[in-house]
Amino acid sequence: MSLPDDLTVEAQAALEAFGQAQGWEQRARLLMQWGERLAPLSEAEKSDEYRVHGCESQVWLVAEERDGRWQFRAGSDARLLRGLLAVLLVRVNDLPAQALNQVDLHHWFDRLGLGRQLSPSRSNGLNAVLQRMRERAQA
Repeated sequence: MSLPDDLTVEAQAALEAFGQAQGWEQRARLLMQWGERLAPLSEAEKSDEYRVHGCESQVWLVAEERDGRWQFRAGSDARLLRGLLAVLLVRVNDLPAQALNQVDLHHWFDRLGLGRQLSPSRSNGLNAVLQRMRERAQA
């Protein structure tokens, strides 16, 4: 599945930034910087109600629908995972439920040059986050 032409400005910026990174070390550093951009979650949002199960690290996901489009906020206790969540959020935020169902997680991370560095457990965790997003959008 190819990426749509109507990526958000933030998603385009992620593609450009990660496309310029040379090698895994620069991408990892960039991921950590992107993770620092995530707005911190409140203690109430770091509750079991918002926890995404299926991740080795703790991950919380908060979802809100505005005018038929979804906005997500996320957090994690793992620094690298916060970066992965940040680049996932720039890809999915502001999508309607139907478009959210069509997001190809692996293709997105491959385009960012991160696909080969995702361990099976980290990939499974990100899939669990995307699945939770889709469930929220369908509820």
